[in-house]
Amino acid sequence: MTVLNLGIVAHVDAGKTSLTERLLYAGGVIDAVGSVDAGNTQTDSLALERRRGITIKTAVASFPVGGTTVNLIDTPGHPDFIAEVERALRVLDGAVLVISAVEGVQAQTRVLMRTLHRLGVPTLIFVNKIDRSGAREESLLRDITRRLTDRAVAVSTVRGLGSRDAVAQPLIPADCANGGLWTAGEICQTGVLDSDPPEEGRGRRRLGLLGDHESGCEHGRKLEELVARLVELDGGDELLGDYVRGQVAYGKLRELLAQSAKTGRVNPVFFGSAVTGAGVDALLEGLAELLPGAAGDPEAPVSGTVFKVERDRAGAKVAYVRLFDGTLRVRDHLTKDTVVTGLETAGGRCRQIRAGEIGKVHGLRDVRIGDAIGRAHERGSMRAFAPPTLETKIVPERETDRPALHDALTQLAEQDPLINLRPDLTVSLYGEVQKEVIEMTLAEEYGLRVGFRETTTIHVERPRQAGEAGETLKKDGNPYFASLGIRVEPADGFAVELDVPVEQVPIYLFRTAELFQAAIEETVRRTLEQGLHGWQVIDVKVTVTHCGYAAPLTTPADYRKLLPLVLMAALKRAGTTVCEPIQRFELDGPADTLGPVLGMLGKVNAVPERQETDRDAYVIGGLIPAARLKELEPALPGLTRGEGVVETTFAGYRPVAGAPPTRARSDNNPLDREEYLLRVERRVSVRTS
Repeated sequence: MTVLNLGIVAHVDAGKTSLTERLLYAGGVIDAVGSVDAGNTQTDSLALERRRGITIKTAVASFPVGGTTVNLIDTPGHPDFIAEVERALRVLDGAVLVISAVEGVQAQTRVLMRTLHRLGVPTLIFVNKIDRSGAREESLLRDITRRLTDRAVAVSTVRGLGSRDAVAQPLIPADCANGGLWTAGEICQTGVLDSDPPEEGRGRRRLGLLGDHESGCEHGRKLEELVARLVELDGGDELLGDYVRGQVAYGKLRELLAQSAKTGRVNPVFFGSAVTGAGVDALLEGLAELLPGAAGDPEAPVSGTVFKVERDRAGAKVAYVRLFDGTLRVRDHLTKDTVVTGLETAGGRCRQIRAGEIGKVHGLRDVRIGDAIGRAHERGSMRAFAPPTLETKIVPERETDRPALHDALTQLAEQDPLINLRPDLTVSLYGEVQKEVIEMTLAEEYGLRVGFRETTTIHVERPRQAGEAGETLKKDGNPYFASLGIRVEPADGFAVELDVPVEQVPIYLFRTAELFQAAIEETVRRTLEQGLHGWQVIDVKVTVTHCGYAAPLTTPADYRKLLPLVLMAALKRAGTTVCEPIQRFELDGPADTLGPVLGMLGKVNAVPERQETDRDAYVIGGLIPAARLKELEPALPGLTRGEGVVETTFAGYRPVAGAPPTRARSDNNPLDREEYLLRVERRVSVRTS
């Protein structure tokens, strides 16, 4: 049976959780459709999700469509939980992007579609809420093509738009009065009734001339537009010839549509309503017909990735794994000390999961999100979204709860590594809503009441130039049985290199030079989480230029404790520049509001780089400090009569103007030698042979 790992993504409140419920109901998995408002949906299992009516954690459900098993992944829509979306995108075969027919294309919608295109994920678009007052069809299609994707192809149309009786009708029929051909200029039975809704004894089928838009045959006109759009986007010589001759077989159209959608060359657009079920059956058929099944070789070596971690009732970790290749079985040894003790799919406990499948894996005690299962796979390491740019310190209501709070936050960090928990209980955030989620989770699941310090912006440090330092065994107050020389210099990205003769490497401790380098790199990464001003150091190359030891007295701990002293001494000589996060923005608004908006952009230190205007609207593109977004976003509706939209993406870091901000250290402070040694050793005692 074919497996399709499907993601449902959307801007918050577009209706994707409701669509998930409708798909599970149509697939026979649940007996009744749950309601977000009532808080009884299948995939929103957290109490806070049910209370707020939003998805916070990625949920996985499964249902059959013909000969295809669909593993459906319902992801959060709120931007504060974008990390959850990122992890889901790494394991998808296809996606459904949900858009509200009322609100239309929103900022988060554009971010998601751009990411899906970049990752090469074939995507269907479902325009939801056609039964709502204010729903749009043709103008929304134009917005989708202009602002979202130029690959959009409408495959259905709507009758009764904006009413409870709205119906979505496929444009390519299964059969037609002309013998299964689209024929330009000929009469075709459209299936549209002249009584809407039809009354008993009434309702005759209207006939329309496909090539004559004055005939009133809306279905025919839109079908002709579909044919022309497919020819334009991905027609090929054969279809182009048929189109020019004015006759195209519907079977050929469906075949071309499927091929083009599976390869991501077109994005089919379905209309419907998750609440009433209109258009959902057509979407179900489209999942199996228009999206590619999971690829992978079950006989190849095991290769997978962990995209979610939770704990069972006994407190043991359970890893959600997408297997790209191979077959994973109960009792398989993934490492010397790691054995698979149990496997589950949507159908329950099983003995194995095969390439292309998603399953729960038990027995991985130290597993973290993003870990490779077996051989690392390129899709498992994709990073689609920006790092968080905010942080806050969590304070227990009772000081005696601090150890329990640390344990609870450690478990939350297992589920979301981008929380980036620090020893002083500081966590990273994408937005303020995350604070509420963390607060409620700690209260309801761990019985801990907490408060928060002010949310601040996360900065980084970059080395200004090269700097070197060293420590020699038994000299100048070095209490450790090891020698180290280190050079720090600017670089593109992060790198650790070993530039010493192999005889200087303590092979008797680390077995190989590669394992020694890996141990050094682990300590370097941990040390550079806090630079000269307390921020993480990025874009740096660290080279070990000298190494020494005294066998058998030297231990791995000597290098682990000495390295922070040497590394930070070298970094101090190199110097660092503190940099702030920058967002690239694109702002749309009505033409007559341009002046006030430009004034606001200047106030928040934004730098416009591009400006396009016409009679009705404008688009401004440029850069803005991430810290100033919280001033721009709430002011924009008032400046633009509620019509302005700003979309932002992470654009990197730039040097801070003026005095660099600092962050209090939460490590053993290797910048202060005396303090560091007192903290690490409690008291310094030099060993002798």
